[in-house]
Amino acid sequence: GGVLEELSERRWTKGNEVCLLINGEMTYEAIFSAIESAGEYILAQFFIVKDDKVGNRFRELLEEKAREGVRVYFVYDEIGSHALPRKYVRSLREAGVNVHAFHSTQGPSNRFQINFRNHRKIVVVDGRVGFVGGHNIGDEYREETERFGAWRDTHVQLVGPSVLSLQMVFLGDYYWAARAIPDLRWDQVTAADGSGCGAGESEVLTLPTGPIETIEGGTIFFLNAITRAKRRIWIATPYFVTDESIRSALQMAALRGVDVRVLIPDKPDKVIPWLATFSYLADMEAAGVRIFRYEPGFLHSKVILVDESFSSVGTANLDNRSMRLNFEVSAVVLNSDFAKSVESMFEMDWANSREVGGTDYLNRTVYFRLGVKLARLASPVL
Repeated sequence: GGVLEELSERRWTKGNEVCLLINGEMTYEAIFSAIESAGEYILAQFFIVKDDKVGNRFRELLEEKAREGVRVYFVYDEIGSHALPRKYVRSLREAGVNVHAFHSTQGPSNRFQINFRNHRKIVVVDGRVGFVGGHNIGDEYREETERFGAWRDTHVQLVGPSVLSLQMVFLGDYYWAARAIPDLRWDQVTAADGSGCGAGESEVLTLPTGPIETIEGGTIFFLNAITRAKRRIWIATPYFVTDESIRSALQMAALRGVDVRVLIPDKPDKVIPWLATFSYLADMEAAGVRIFRYEPGFLHSKVILVDESFSSVGTANLDNRSMRLNFEVSAVVLNSDFAKSVESMFEMDWANSREVGGTDYLNRTVYFRLGVKLARLASPVL
């Protein structure tokens, strides 16, 4: 725990209730009902917000609460949400919502360049309940789509002192976007005030990482998780385009007898990272790392399970963009009951996946293999 505490400049908080939210239906139901119950304020931040059924339900809820006198603060990433129409934002403003784009491109001389994204997904209600995970706001996160099939994603709901830590992450981003600091509650809430949906008494660390840190927090976090594994490390990630240190750590873990499995999508949403992944398959397989491709739809979960009690659900992919360029946040949980629910979720995912190895690459055409090599060259900037 010491490394992660130093890394995040935060402390593990005790006495949290953590609920695993599998897929969009569960996630939106939990988030929307928490928003409906808000009495004082709502903090919301997403990378992508769409002007569709889910997006408009979200907008209407925020507007209703703002009209009731609840203070609503909302940040979206202007690159992720580039397709969001002005009328959507205008409607929120007219209802009294404090809405701001996260200006990752703000100012000509500023270090937040075009390459940076705020990839965090955070909701906090009244400083009592918080949400973090892979879902953005849009219909494809909830329904089957022609392009991807069933979208597979994971979120968590937090009740307890970890919510205040999540609130701090939001506050930093809100200040950057709005140059204002909302007045929020900072009295600690215990898990007993929760909904009873999860294992009580979890230790939780909210871990924000981003390009303004002096060390590469995302990389250190993954390395810490891999090196602490004694029996198993299971990872779900939409992209597996990593630097050598993480690949070597996974290979070393497998060589020392740890059950190392990585779950990645079968269907690509971005072709180049998908191609680059193929170039690592043979190396990984040789060391005993097992790679599985999720078949029913697009896998967007960012989940880690280590041994019997350490797990993490967040926004960071296992790729260079998440490690170095994006603002990300994860909820790291120490609790064996919660880890069991993550294990059951993974078991369902393995059942819906096929194991792939180096032959998946070697049996392809020469042109395909050339594309893979070129993609691997490009991987540091993906």
